[in-house]
Amino acid sequence: MRILFQDESRFGRINKEKRSWSPGLFRPKVATQVVREFVYAVAAVSPLDGLLSSLVLPWVNAVTMSIFLHHTAAQFPNDFNIMFLDGAGWHRSNDLCVPENIKLVFLPPYSPELNPTESLWEHLRENSFRNRAHETLEEVETVLCRGLMNLHENPKIVQSLTCYRWINTICMTSN
Repeated sequence: MRILFQDESRFGRINKEKRSWSPGLFRPKVATQVVREFVYAVAAVSPLDGLLSSLVLPWVNAVTMSIFLHHTAAQFPNDFNIMFLDGAGWHRSNDLCVPENIKLVFLPPYSPELNPTESLWEHLRENSFRNRAHETLEEVETVLCRGLMNLHENPKIVQSLTCYRWINTICMTSN
């Protein structure tokens, strides 16, 4: 059995200024832009071992969520996967196709603090997108894919970001 937490996040050409370091008496220049072009990252994280399933998609709906669920099921084919997720409309849609080795469990409404996948988005924004303006949506995709690939290749980082103390407690009591 594998416990997964799933979430999606939008990444685009709108960026927010973040703090940055500069020597005294200098004011750093930070690029900003407001262009309404986006892609979506969808991820499911296994906090206990830091493994990750992710896709970058052009939008989110029941069809793309079904694609992601099948992708995740194929990534963890030998496990029965219990996936915790929020109550977004496409997560509850009648059109959603859930593979046999995945059971969806919905988190309480308005409780992002219960979903450790949120920490991945914060990490990506801080480490891959901080204070950068992107010329094209393809550039955003490239940066996002690189950031996700870095997380895939470093499960210890993912584990340190997502294995909240209460998750360890639940998993220890279920054994």
